[in-house]
Amino acid sequence: MGNDDDDRVERFLRDAVRSVGTQLSEAKRAYADGKRAALAGLPRDEDGRARVVCRRHAERRAVSLDPQARPDCFDADHPDCRGCVEDIRDGSVETW
Repeated sequence: MGNDDDDRVERFLRDAVRSVGTQLSEAKRAYADGKRAALAGLPRDEDGRARVVCRRHAERRAVSLDPQARPDCFDADHPDCRGCVEDIRDGSVETW
């Protein structure tokens, strides 16, 4: 094997490992999203994200929840966002 062949094999292996790492990271995130949405009693999309209606923007969103059941779009300074989190915690958030 020549040096060019070694470089191609090395590049292929590096790309394959990177791809597997990305897929594993995405799978872990989807699992965590699904678990948090299920614990909050919320419907989920195919990627495990919670399906909620955003109070702030009045639109349907699929969102990841953090460990405190706050959507990833949560803004602690906005009253609608604080109300959304309260609704998630008491089970009255609007979903789709």
